[in-house]
Amino acid sequence: MALGGLEWARASSGRLSASERRALLAPILATTLRYTRDRLRLDLGLRRDAIPGLDPDAIAIPDSRLVQEAERECRETLTPATANHSYRTFLFGLALASLDRVELDVEHLYTACLLHDIALESPSSERCFAVAGAERVLEVAGLDAKTGESLAEAVALHITPGIGYERGPLAPTIAAGAMVDLLGLRLCDVPADYVERALARHPRRGCTRQLAACWRRETETFPAGRAAFVERYAGFSFFLLLSPFPE
Repeated sequence: MALGGLEWARASSGRLSASERRALLAPILATTLRYTRDRLRLDLGLRRDAIPGLDPDAIAIPDSRLVQEAERECRETLTPATANHSYRTFLFGLALASLDRVELDVEHLYTACLLHDIALESPSSERCFAVAGAERVLEVAGLDAKTGESLAEAVALHITPGIGYERGPLAPTIAAGAMVDLLGLRLCDVPADYVERALARHPRRGCTRQLAACWRRETETFPAGRAAFVERYAGFSFFLLLSPFPE
């Protein structure tokens, strides 16, 4: 039973065991070091100019029932700041997937990104927000069982430090896109023009402070989960407030 996935989420509700906590320390350290390197690259102006074939205005999102339901859930459940973060997570994740030459289903990525934080603003003492989000994904109309399990797996898994493409493309792509938007991790790999258009399309609207507050509430409400562990050992909400984006 792999840490962070849907089977683990169903069995644990997102509570970490002692051995799982120890296993997360190394990837947290690696992410912290990468964050430091990437922020230095930004400060030095070492920025990628372009990603061949990537145009945010040419991204084709299918007008499917699945997409419509995901957009409705996102729009009706989340505040504008968190909803726009979800849309930007998709755009930034897609950019990095293109750069890394990762093949994925755009419709599925779009849906999972819009729903990845669907429970973040409503913390529960019973389970972590990513587990609650995975459960919500399974309720979205228009999902066949296989697709539902795949998307729910990605949402449950995306906050697990150190996840890689060996667990499938969706979860690490969601995580990568979210970390661009929240911390500036790998922001130097996304062309400035692309970032500007993403921000113009989906403004931040105080995203940084709001999501930092949401993260802290999650850690206080569910202290046994991954969010609380990352907060304790990496000071995640503090680094959120050091976001390189103007609000």
